[in-house]
Amino acid sequence: MAKLWDKGIQFDKKIESFTVGNDNQLDNILIPYDCKASIAHAKMLAKMGYINKKELVKISKILNKIIALHKKGKFVIKVSQEDCHTAIEEYLVNEIGDAGKKIHTARSRNDQALTALRLYYKEELLIVKSLMEKWIDSMTNFGQKNKNVKFPGYTHMQKAMPSSIQMWSEGHRDSMKDDLKIHELISKLIDQSPMGSAAGYGLPISVDKNMISEDLGFFMVQENPIHCQLSRGKYEIALINMLSQILLTINRVAADMIQFSMEELSYFSLPKELSSGSSIMPQKNNPDVLEILRASYHIISGFETQVKTLTSNLMSGYNRDVQLSKEPVIKSFKIAKECLNISSLVINKIVVNADRCKEALTDDLFSTEKVYELVKKGIPFREAYQIIAAKNK
Repeated sequence: MAKLWDKGIQFDKKIESFTVGNDNQLDNILIPYDCKASIAHAKMLAKMGYINKKELVKISKILNKIIALHKKGKFVIKVSQEDCHTAIEEYLVNEIGDAGKKIHTARSRNDQALTALRLYYKEELLIVKSLMEKWIDSMTNFGQKNKNVKFPGYTHMQKAMPSSIQMWSEGHRDSMKDDLKIHELISKLIDQSPMGSAAGYGLPISVDKNMISEDLGFFMVQENPIHCQLSRGKYEIALINMLSQILLTINRVAADMIQFSMEELSYFSLPKELSSGSSIMPQKNNPDVLEILRASYHIISGFETQVKTLTSNLMSGYNRDVQLSKEPVIKSFKIAKECLNISSLVINKIVVNADRCKEALTDDLFSTEKVYELVKKGIPFREAYQIIAAKNK
């Protein structure tokens, strides 16, 4: 079968390789979502009378077969097929002939790709939410387990006031709870069906967009076809930004853990099974896992900038530039899921050294408390501040 857009002209192989890039590899992840969307689309076509019931049964059977083949790793997208959409349609036509050729009625690869991506995003968002909730539980449990341990709080990387392990852990936990609120907002934004928008300007025949939306479990239909195309890139930016917020929370936890586990402080100890070694210094136990967690935030932030710059200054309607936004999102989801898992593991296993924490609670940490003891006796705050400051010289 030729490309979906073939007009009988031989396509230059170098141009083909350049324009396809690694889409045939990336699209492997979208195969089941595109098949599910195509089944819903076929049901709508049958309702509207564009295909008959027998054709619907044949189409649905083969699409489910493709899903099964994909699970076994036996459905391959060729470079010449460009993407999963062409590979799936070609397989359909080879298996059931003319019935397979009818599947593209009332749709474009544009709304087809958008729909598959949205379904993929929705499923990934559910996985991320579950991992975030587990992370929150891990941090809550860590605080509870060490709730009686006090240790210094820092400003400007200098000892400031007394703090506690529970206050520290719940502070970061609450940050992740804020990230959950952002996650909820982005999940609602993504939960719109673009099917029926075609290439971005609607269709000259009647379709039931609500039927497809409900069948695929979308919250609502994205009505304006131009908006459907305008949202590609913009929604991806929002997605990656949400993931970067999660990674920022993890970044800060990792940074603190690296600092607190330094030998000079030793408030925390990273178990040796979570530490890496040195190729030359046999005494070293390095917090590589925490450093990679810390660095991963910057990788996702880079992906966000990449998609922001990639999708700006484009004329309304579809532009092939947006195809390059697919990989950064897929990679961002992968990194976020890995970091949530690994960070939870570290939180569950890191050890608090209560004695070292207690030793670090030096007298100067209680200076502000002493100021307020004087304030309670009626001394103006500024005078009380100066009295205690003089004692600390």
